[in-house]
Amino acid sequence: MTPDFKATHSSFHPGSDSMAREAEQSQVAQSEADEQMIGLVLKASHFAAQKHKDQRRKGKDAAPYINHPIDLAQLLWHTAQVRDPIVIAAALLHDTVEDTDTTFDDIEREFGSNVKAVVAEVTDDKSLPKTVRKQKQIDHAPHLSDRARLVKLADKISNLKDILREPPAGWSVQRQYGYFQWAKAVVDPIRGCNSPLESLFDEVYQQGVEHLGFHEHQT
Repeated sequence: MTPDFKATHSSFHPGSDSMAREAEQSQVAQSEADEQMIGLVLKASHFAAQKHKDQRRKGKDAAPYINHPIDLAQLLWHTAQVRDPIVIAAALLHDTVEDTDTTFDDIEREFGSNVKAVVAEVTDDKSLPKTVRKQKQIDHAPHLSDRARLVKLADKISNLKDILREPPAGWSVQRQYGYFQWAKAVVDPIRGCNSPLESLFDEVYQQGVEHLGFHEHQT
């Protein structure tokens, strides 16, 4: 909005110059913070795209894997209204250590210790059997940081949407339903972090179990 310079001049009083300078400094600081946020998110997007470039999702359409972390980022930005660049960057990078040759040292060097910490919280230890990893996600969920809870919740929503839209090749209806149940067991202990995301999870979950032909008692 264009300032009303005439009105400002007529109402001038001692100290107004100081207030104007403070307002300008605040705007500059906010602009710099916005630039840093955009820079971090773009860097994380590029890094993830390079690391996942040869990978595909498990669905029958074999969609590019990078679609998944981008989906997390847009869920966090648009649905959850998250404006924390650490969370958005971690969401974009959340599978890089688990599924590529990326190390935690790489993440810290490129994106800092805060992003690395969130990525570490949501990364499975692939040296463990799959059943053990899945149980550890349930057991560890209540101890996640607020930032990691947001990434975890967005991750589960994205995965359920993908299964509902295009289930992995060879997955029986029972296996799909089992994944939905497991995802809910991971999400239930972290409720309270973001109502819009939780509502969306519940909506997608219910759509899934009904689509698969199961009926659950709603409490």
